[in-house]
Amino acid sequence: MSLATISNLSLSFGARALLDEACFAIGAHDRIGLVGPNGTGKSTLLKILAGSLAPDSGSLTFRKGVRAGYLPQDILELPPGTLIDTVLASVPNRSRLETKVAELEAAVAQPMEDEEDRLDLAAQLADVHMELADFEDRYGRHRAERILQGLGFKEKDFARSVGEFSGGWKMRAALAGLLLTNPDLLLLDEPTNHLDVPSLLWFDDFLKRSAKAVMLVSHDRDFLNRQIDRVLSFEVEGLRGYSGNYDEYKRQRAAEEEELEARSKRQAEERAEIESFIQRFRAKATKARQVQSRIKLLEKQEIVQALERRQTIRFRFPEVERPGREVLRFEGVTKSFGNNSIYRGLTQTVLRSDRVAIIGANGTGKTTLLRLTAGELPLDDGAITPGHQVRVAYFAQHHTDLLDRSRTVLEEVWSLVPQMTQSYVRSVLGAFLFSGDDVDKRIGVLSGGERARVALARLLVLPSNLLLMDEPTNHLDLDSSEKLVEALKGYGGTLLFVSHNRSFVNQLATRVWDVRDGAVVDWPGNLDDYLYHLAQTGQSMDGSTPVESAAAPKRESEKDRRRREAVEREALLVKLRPVRAEVEALEKQIAELEAQQAEIEPQLADPTVYQDFARAKPLTVAYQVNKDTLEELYPKWEAAQARLEELGGAKA
Repeated sequence: MSLATISNLSLSFGARALLDEACFAIGAHDRIGLVGPNGTGKSTLLKILAGSLAPDSGSLTFRKGVRAGYLPQDILELPPGTLIDTVLASVPNRSRLETKVAELEAAVAQPMEDEEDRLDLAAQLADVHMELADFEDRYGRHRAERILQGLGFKEKDFARSVGEFSGGWKMRAALAGLLLTNPDLLLLDEPTNHLDVPSLLWFDDFLKRSAKAVMLVSHDRDFLNRQIDRVLSFEVEGLRGYSGNYDEYKRQRAAEEEELEARSKRQAEERAEIESFIQRFRAKATKARQVQSRIKLLEKQEIVQALERRQTIRFRFPEVERPGREVLRFEGVTKSFGNNSIYRGLTQTVLRSDRVAIIGANGTGKTTLLRLTAGELPLDDGAITPGHQVRVAYFAQHHTDLLDRSRTVLEEVWSLVPQMTQSYVRSVLGAFLFSGDDVDKRIGVLSGGERARVALARLLVLPSNLLLMDEPTNHLDLDSSEKLVEALKGYGGTLLFVSHNRSFVNQLATRVWDVRDGAVVDWPGNLDDYLYHLAQTGQSMDGSTPVESAAAPKRESEKDRRRREAVEREALLVKLRPVRAEVEALEKQIAELEAQQAEIEPQLADPTVYQDFARAKPLTVAYQVNKDTLEELYPKWEAAQARLEELGGAKA
């Protein structure tokens, strides 16, 4: 049974249509990934489903009693109060029950002449207390505290005012409140953006174990693949639905593109032959009939259009100067902020071609380590020494905010390399989707994703052999994140980076530095290798959030993965086949009966038919029999269709 049905949904901003008569349904246990480039309408669709934005036209129907919960990308403020009170207040009806208890307790305490009235009020009070007790079991403080701790808050944070927390921690508090309410449909817009790796692992496992429906936007490919079983994709031809996870969607989409390209090519060749025939024999009277026939054929033929491919960032880092074997040396590095000691005598080395992923809980000093290395922060003690011929470039989270808002895109990047020609700078910007008049846009009017692309372009025009990168995928869409990974795989230098994007880390890291207690745990391999090691040894990342087996599965070979996915697909098909066959048989039977009714109705509407009893009686009987049969078939079809949707076999 569907939670929500969306029909002919349309929304435009000016001349640009984001949604054009989109139709789909959301089942009770659907796990839907919303994908598409930045600006195509993913967040807009979530806002419409959440009720915070109205479409231009179309309908959105929720099943009675369904609750939807929405987490936007950014939250400006939360209701005032302590952290725990703010999270508890997220659950509806708590205040109603508490008010009802207070009113009944006050009423019972009043003097009464009729003792039965007091007993009646006492019984009501007992019922409300039971309802409140059940409410506390499901939405109470203990559960709220467990969710907050899973998302990285400490017990000492519970009594702090929410106004004291940074924007990222407020987003976590909002997420905690949403998870506590346990809605029937979770609408999540980049929920992992402000999570560090330990809290990401907890949230990943929490969401995976949830039986509720989810619609999710994320730029983390691994996270999407683990969470979804269906994709709604904003393609150039409109909103399209695909079954399976993100990787399966990419395979299906690539197959569609290849098939349409092949059909388009074959059709073009056939049309070329026909046009050649027309040109050769147009002037011959003996061929006039064949020529006209072929002209009509061309006019009637529907042109097969190959799928239009969107532009994505495409670039490669230039060749870099080869440095010495030791690229960076950290010796006795010490750094504190007031009484908060971040590093105490840290000693590590980074070797040529290392790709070091810096992970750990928020507040442990990941960004601080990059800023110390880049020279943005002074050391309290110790030294960070670059190796021979090392040239450093730094991509920081805050660098997109430090771009000169009054400059154009071209001016901002060209200012770094004034000795280069404008055509060279334009060619670099073109790789980041800034072409034509786009290069004359002011930085101040760009979106977060566009500013991130400008910051990446700045890296490209200043060749370096050591890249320091802090959350480089935060404002990029999934396709752009994947292209950045491809470019970094081909980068000839050394990489030191911070990222909570598990897919990004797993594809790039050759070493993991887990920052904890003022030091670094150094582990060879990527994030999954490190998590598997922790799971095998029964360790946790931060001493409070256990790494559960669901969050750190055993490494699986590509061959085993393909075999497992094939078995899972076949098992699903075995379940789907009889239900699909039932739906198709019912649809065929209904269509035949409806066609018969369409033939009978105009005859019954003819008054002359009733003057001929021999003609009228069989028509009337057939019409009534068909009507009764259809009334039996319609609910059967609806029930079969609902079973198909629950199994994940219905098309969007």
